[in-house]
Amino acid sequence: MSLVVVAGKPVPFRAFEEEGYTRGFKCVAGVDEVGRGPLAGPVVAAAVILPRGFSHPEIKDSKLLTAKQREKLAPLIRDNAESWGLGLVEVEEIDRINILKASLLAMVKALECLKTRPDCLLIDGNQRIPRDFLLESIFFARRSLYQKTIVKGDQLCISIAAASIVAKVARDAMMVELDKSYPEYGFAAHKGYTCATHLEALRRYGPSPIHRHSFKPVRDAAMTQVPTSAPMQP
Repeated sequence: MSLVVVAGKPVPFRAFEEEGYTRGFKCVAGVDEVGRGPLAGPVVAAAVILPRGFSHPEIKDSKLLTAKQREKLAPLIRDNAESWGLGLVEVEEIDRINILKASLLAMVKALECLKTRPDCLLIDGNQRIPRDFLLESIFFARRSLYQKTIVKGDQLCISIAAASIVAKVARDAMMVELDKSYPEYGFAAHKGYTCATHLEALRRYGPSPIHRHSFKPVRDAAMTQVPTSAPMQP
């Protein structure tokens, strides 16, 4: 049985995947998202189908790992998975439909990238993917899809933990690339999350094109930001 450390104590991953197969499901996928909280950048989800009975002592919730540990594990997970997929929703869509719906839509996009179609989903958190999102997908509109939500799933379920690592590494790499276009905001360091340096950059420069205007600190910065220099009057 795989172990994960929570608050200094080892906690076993529960065999949610095996429970699914025992119930008669043919393909079980773990799903997680990264990037609901940041003020900028996309929200990214990953779906991972691990081989039945797969375990690895270093896989755990991505938040409990260092960046180097995640970067080491992500390719290992991708190489060993029966299938994996990434989905992302950009800032414009986040602002249009809200971050919760965008996170669930990113999950659908990740599922659509899988080579094998799962019939059982293990989802981190307490929100199932809305039926209308699945009905709009050409891959799942006519399929029966069981969804089990697991609070703290990234700490309790190895498939979800694996998905959290794959999603986190992918999103971090995206934010490092975006930092090259908007270096004044420091995205490579904080990945778009709220921190003192990010808020100060927002105050000085106002929102960039990849900031989420549906988030209050970004709206406030857009309203209060004053140009650093005003044009000379003739």
